[in-house]
Amino acid sequence: MNLYNIWCDLKSGVGDLDFSQKVAAYLGHPEEQGLIEGWRLMRRKLGLGPSTLGEFHIVIEVRDLAQLDAAFGTAASRINLPSSVSARSARSTYRSPSRSVKSRIRNASSRRSAIRASTLSRNVG
Repeated sequence: MNLYNIWCDLKSGVGDLDFSQKVAAYLGHPEEQGLIEGWRLMRRKLGLGPSTLGEFHIVIEVRDLAQLDAAFGTAASRINLPSSVSARSARSTYRSPSRSVKSRIRNASSRRSAIRASTLSRNVG
């Protein structure tokens, strides 16, 4: 099992219940479709933990990096998303405390490509 971690803070004026409902709608759909194995939403309480990571922690569970890559590909293309589920509405509720989510996804994608390339070169050579 591989875990993809996301930390974020809410934008001002956004309620925690609204955020949790949007996360549940956005991540519940790919879970129902078998694109991810599961997900969890956690909240940092009592000021414990580093504030630089954000108050909310989302963990997406996948079998392997191929499943994660397929889930990102589907989310990016917005294929088979019900009208009630949109990345735009989910994105409008949070802000990343450090790097943007797009940057994290791009970096993860680059690392997966580099791993695939090194694996291919080892298998071929």
